[in-house]
Amino acid sequence: MSEQVHNRPAVVRAERGVSRRQLAEAVGAHYQTIGHIERGRYNPGLDPALRIAGYFALPVEALFSLEPFRPLTDEIYGRKTS
Repeated sequence: MSEQVHNRPAVVRAERGVSRRQLAEAVGAHYQTIGHIERGRYNPGLDPALRIAGYFALPVEALFSLEPFRPLTDEIYGRKTS
């Protein structure tokens, strides 16, 4: 069974001014693979997920989850979703 993996690399990339190509080169992936991950068309394995998290110096669960992420504004401002 393959569950959808929710992810945030695109958000973090944009925030830090990193292109897909730059991220791909840094983690040893093709830039199209990064695009497929970000669009939810491809669930990364543990190794690519850890490499992406390591590149951004974030815990892997900050970037990938089996549960939908709360909107960042809710997390930042402490709002609760229903």
